[in-house]
Parts: sequence; C-alpha cells; structure tokens
Amino acid sequence: MFKAYAASSPDSKFEVIEFDPGPLGLDEVEIDVDYCGICHSDLSMKQNDWEMTSYPFVGGHEVVGRVTKFGDGVEGLDVGQLVGVGWTASSCLRCDQCQSGYQNRCPEAVGTIVGRHGGFANRLRSQAAWTIPIPEGVDAVDCGPLFCGGLTVFNPFVENDIKPTGRVAVIGIGGLGHMALQFANAWGCEVTAFSTSPDKESEAREMGAHHFLNSRDPDALQSVAGKFDMVLDTVNVSLDFDAYLSTLRPGGIFHVVGAVPKIEATGFSLLMGQKSISGSPTGAIVRAKEMLEFCARHSIKPMIETFPMSEVNEAMQHLADGKARYRIVLKSDW
Repeated sequence: MFKAYAASSPDSKFEVIEFDPGPLGLDEVEIDVDYCGICHSDLSMKQNDWEMTSYPFVGGHEVVGRVTKFGDGVEGLDVGQLVGVGWTASSCLRCDQCQSGYQNRCPEAVGTIVGRHGGFANRLRSQAAWTIPIPEGVDAVDCGPLFCGGLTVFNPFVENDIKPTGRVAVIGIGGLGHMALQFANAWGCEVTAFSTSPDKESEAREMGAHHFLNSRDPDALQSVAGKFDMVLDTVNVSLDFDAYLSTLRPGGIFHVVGAVPKIEATGFSLLMGQKSISGSPTGAIVRAKEMLEFCARHSIKPMIETFPMSEVNEAMQHLADGKARYRIVLKSDW
C-alpha cells in the first residue's frame, strides 16, 4: 500500500490516505519519494481552477527520489538510481508528436496529478521514458522545481532558437521568472527583468538580470521599444500586451508560459515587424535531460524553502499567501 496526503475537496486540508496502486506496468517505474516541490499548479489543481481535478486529490509533480522497482519492459534504469518526474507521467510514445520528439504535446499524455495520485506520497509511479536520471552536479533537494518550472522556462530558448547574442526580457520575478533569469544569463543573452516590485531589483540582478525595469511605469516600456528578441511572460495575470509587443524587435517573439487567463492584442502590432505570440507546455523528454545538464554545467538552481512533507498544509498556505521566495520543496518524513 502507498501512503499519501490527499484533499477530499477544494476547501479541505490534506490528510493521510492509503491506496493500492495495482500491478506495476511493463513500462512503469516505482520511486521512493525523497523530495517533492510544490508548484502553483498544485494549488490550482487542488482548487479545481482548471476543472479537471478528481478527488481525493494528491498533488505533487516535481518529484525526486530513487528507483525501487521497474516493470519487465524497462531498460536503462537501475534500482537505487536518483531520478525525477515532472508534470507529465506518461505519453503514448507512438503518435506523430511523440515520435517527432514532442512528447509533452502528446494528445494522450497523462499529467502526474491529473486523474492519478502525485508525489505528496511515500512512493510514485511513472512511465520509464518520463523518469529522468539526475546528473552529477544537481542536488536532489534543489532538483524538484527544475522538472516543472525549470523545464517550462528553459524550453522557449530552444524552441525559439534564441542566440547567445540575443536580448531577452523576463516578466515577473517569481517561481518561474527567477529561474528564467538564470537560464537567459547562462545562455549568453543580455537580460532585462520586468517586475512590479522594485524591491526585487537586487535579487534579480544577482540571478542574472543586467537591467531592471518597473513594469508599472509606461515610460519604462517605451524606453526599450524595439529591443528584444524574446519577451518571456512568466506571470498569470493580464497585461497591456500591445505595450509589450512594442518592445520586440522585428521578428521578435512574445512567449507565454504563465497561465494567463486571456491575451488581447491588436493585429497591427503583430503585422508590423512580423512579430508573434507563442506559448509552450513544460518540455519534452530530451529537453528535460538537456535542461538538467545545462543546470549542472552552469550551477543553476531554484531558490527554495523546505518543509517536512507532514507540514504540506502549512506549505500550501505559505504558497497561497504569496510568501514563497521562490519555490517550496517538501522533504519526505514518512
């Protein structure tokens, strides 16, 4: 039997449950959970904000632990190996998206906390292909948030073919944005941070920003008109999208990774200069491996706060209150 912390409704607290996961699949891996990050998506799922939550709900999709067993069809992983699992627990591996290297876009992909129990538990199961070995140079305690937030902000640099000579702006210095600044700097870009919190300037510069602008100041946006190759939007609130599109150079991309409710922009702001708006969901399997290697090489890691897993309710409230600086990691204490 597995043990987990589950919420029975959007308003209920997480309480211990036991459940039988059933037989281990041929292509599945079972992991002893050592650490599990808490992402804002866990809060959104618990509250059923996206109307796809099933209860009892066991959150946790930034899982780090060690392989305890694997199905008969699994190769390339060893018992005791340190691995991680992010937002996606499995995909079909047969469709055009999977076979072209975009498993994260698979129509049959299964989220680690969507219709199944996640990593707020003593053990987790996932498809072997989505169970990613953790390289040397990446600490286990820091690693969980890289599998969701880290991969989410790393992927756009590859997909948009951002050059080391590029100029990149990051909107929001939070759970996603603070890692995006590190990736952009290590990529070799000239990095600008946009934030509504002037008190974050010093931290933003320590994380890799060369410039810091107050996004509440319209003059600040005007001062960088036509500058950026990519503006990476990591926040989940509506913005003056036309104003941000004006900061792109011709051919520039406004890339969304925050769960913004709605995007409104005038067509003319896109047509002039052949600018574009794009978005992406986390990243594919090979991208996750590349991201971890990049982090190991450049000493990139999230800024974290740790809680015992038994204090998951306190940790979730800390996140809900907007106090996390900048990611929360639960340490298993079963």
